[in-house]
Amino acid sequence: MKKRKVKVGIVGLGRLGYHHAKNLAFRIPGCELIAVCSVVEEEVKEVQEKWGIPYGYTDYDEMLGNREMEAVFIASPSAFHCEQIEKALKAGFHVFSEKPIGLSPAEAERVEKAVSRYPDQVFMPGFMRRFDRSYSDAKKMMDRGEIGDPVLIRCYGLDPAGQMDSFLKYAKNHDSGGLFLDMAVHDFDLACWFLNAEPEEVWAIGGSYARPEFAGLGDAETGAAMVRFSGNRMGIFVAGRNCAHGYHIETEIIGTKGSLRIGTVPEKNQVMIFNETGVVKQCVDGFLERFEQAYLSEAEEFIRCILEHRRPPVRVQDGIKPTLLGYACKKSFETASLVRMKSIAPAGK
Repeated sequence: MKKRKVKVGIVGLGRLGYHHAKNLAFRIPGCELIAVCSVVEEEVKEVQEKWGIPYGYTDYDEMLGNREMEAVFIASPSAFHCEQIEKALKAGFHVFSEKPIGLSPAEAERVEKAVSRYPDQVFMPGFMRRFDRSYSDAKKMMDRGEIGDPVLIRCYGLDPAGQMDSFLKYAKNHDSGGLFLDMAVHDFDLACWFLNAEPEEVWAIGGSYARPEFAGLGDAETGAAMVRFSGNRMGIFVAGRNCAHGYHIETEIIGTKGSLRIGTVPEKNQVMIFNETGVVKQCVDGFLERFEQAYLSEAEEFIRCILEHRRPPVRVQDGIKPTLLGYACKKSFETASLVRMKSIAPAGK
């Protein structure tokens, strides 16, 4: 008997969207990618011709009229996520959306309300690090009590310096939400997940050091935040776009009986080079390389949830917490002041 496949359409065919589309088209047995959408017509034509995708669109609303689809994968620029989530749910589709689910508390609330209106549809926000084997193993160790009670989490999220030109070009045309919502939101998600705690207070600072163009965009090239969580737990976060040695994602959790570290050396593989400069290990050069397995695993989970009629392990509430925390850090950075989470919660919260 032929197994059923979930027919999916994707919006956004940039660097990450193209990677998602390739996974959906070729690497997930229970999935069939039948539609692609991008405002860049050349991207649509290229993917359709190369992979034999039957439907291509430059208009998202038009794609939502395709009743052969069952699910929509959102990998468009961040500023479009909230509206596109709402429209896809209203049209009757299961929805996966890349982070963040919105760029403000009001947008986060809109998404939460939209998801609650359609309880029979699967909605899953994209936080791929939860599906990375190292991070998921660390979470299991913590849940077994191997480091006691966690009291502090320290996160570094640093993009390669060589990608700054590309990002600046992107940021001039799209609202990314800024450093804390665009990059550190993954670390904020991990903090809430690992500490099992709610953020309460935020102090964030940052600046533009190698590239003053970031300041002109109202953003930071490198930033840091200190967060007090419930239970007096602590979080220290560093995010930056000027990492000379490559893509560096590092997490440390300190507990009452020990600590865990993930990614202290962002090594590409197990090869070490011995030469006149010393002993050198090559580093990964981007997020697609470091989290290749995790991106595939989260997409597989989304498809399985649809096929098995069950809720995903990452839910809309998990998307709201880091979004609000990212927004609070953005506000703290912009106003040079301590921000209490209660002051930025959506109305009625």
